[in-house]
Amino acid sequence: MSTDYDKIDAWIDAHFDEQVRFLQALVQVPTDTPPGNNAPHAERTKELLAGFDLPADAYPVPAAEVKAYGLESITNLIVRRRYGDGGPIVALNAHGDVVPPGEGWTHGPYSGEIVDGKLYGRAAAVSKSDFSTFTFALRALESLNAPLKGGVELHFTYDEEYGGELGPGWLLAHKLTKPDYLLAAGFSYQVVTAHNGCLQMEVTVHGKMAHAAIPDTGVDALQGAVTVLNALYAQNTKYRQITSKVDGIKHPYLNVGRIEGGTNTNVVPGKVVLKLDRRMIPEEDPTTVEAEIRQVIADAAASFPGITVEIKRLLLARSLKPSPANKPLVDALQKHGEAVFGEPIPTSGTPLYTDVRLYGEAGIPAAIYGAGPRTVFESNAKRSDEHLVLEDLRRATKVVARMLRDMLA
Repeated sequence: MSTDYDKIDAWIDAHFDEQVRFLQALVQVPTDTPPGNNAPHAERTKELLAGFDLPADAYPVPAAEVKAYGLESITNLIVRRRYGDGGPIVALNAHGDVVPPGEGWTHGPYSGEIVDGKLYGRAAAVSKSDFSTFTFALRALESLNAPLKGGVELHFTYDEEYGGELGPGWLLAHKLTKPDYLLAAGFSYQVVTAHNGCLQMEVTVHGKMAHAAIPDTGVDALQGAVTVLNALYAQNTKYRQITSKVDGIKHPYLNVGRIEGGTNTNVVPGKVVLKLDRRMIPEEDPTTVEAEIRQVIADAAASFPGITVEIKRLLLARSLKPSPANKPLVDALQKHGEAVFGEPIPTSGTPLYTDVRLYGEAGIPAAIYGAGPRTVFESNAKRSDEHLVLEDLRRATKVVARMLRDMLA
C-alpha cells in the first residue's frame, strides 16, 4: 500500500498547477449569498468536471422553493463513481455559496490572485478550496488503476450559509444519495468530529409611532427593544458558566447581529426588528434552548408597558455530536495527516455549525477535513483578503486521496 501512497503523492505534485487553475476558475465565478444566484457556478463547475472526465448529475432546486427561502437559484451537483462490490460509498461534500465580500480587500475578491504562495478570493478557504481538494483527490485515486471496492461521490452544494436545507438536506430528503461515510470541507490541521448547533430568531417589537414633539402619545418600540436586548445580554453572561466537554468548543453564546427600526429622527419608533443567533453546544437540547429564549423575551416585553413582541424562528441547525461510527474515516485521516504534514492531527469540535449535521441526522457517519490553516481566523474567511496557503491545499489533497485508498481497498 505504501507504494500506492507514493504514486498518489507524485500524481498530485505533477498535476498541482492544474489543480490551482481549477480553484482559480471556481473563485472567479461569484456566489454571494445573499442574493444567492448560485446556479451559474454549478454550471461552470459541471463544465470543468466534465473536462476531467468526471460527469456530474445536476439537481436544480425548484424556483418556488428557492425564492421562498430568500435566494435566487440553486443547482446541486453529485459526481458518482462506482468500483467493485463490497466496499463503502464515501461522499465528499463542499459548499460553493459564500457571504458577500464586503470592503477592505487589497486583492480582488474574485481574482484568484496568487501572492507569496497564497491564493486570494472569497471562498478561497471556505469552501471552494475543497471543491479542488476533493476533485483532485478522486482523480489521484483513480490514477492508480488499482482494484477498488465501493465508490466515491462528490457533493457540491450551494446552501450552507442559509442552513443547508436546500443543499445536502434537499438531496437527502429526495433520496438522491445515501453514502456510508461523509467527509465535509474543513481545514488541514485537525479532524473535526463535532460542532455547535445554531438557533436564529427574528424578534419584532411593536410600539406606537408618535411625533417626537409629543412622545407621550406614542410607545417607543426602541426603548422596549433595549429592554429585550438587556435581558438577552444578561442571559448571554450566564451562558459562560456552561462548559462543553468537547475539545474545541467552550460554551453557548448569543449574538444580536442586526437591528432595524424607526422611520425618521423626529418620529418615536413604532417598530424595531432584532435578529439573534444563539450557538448551542452539543450537550444542549434545541427545544429547551428555544423555549428558554422565548421566555426571556416574553418576560422582558411584559416589563415594558405598551409594547408587544412577535418571535419567529429563522433557522434551527442541530449540533453534530461525536460518534464512534466515523472511526474508520477519522483514523485514516489522522494517520495520513500525520504522515504528510509531519505532526499529529488531533480530533476536535468547532464552534461553527455546518451542513455535516444533516448527514449526521440521516445516520451517516461524518467528519470534517480539508484544505486550510489551523483556525478560521487565519484564513480571513468571511473577512477581506480571504486566502488559502497553496501548500496546505497540496498536502490536504494527498491526505484525502490516501484516505480514500484505505477506505476502498
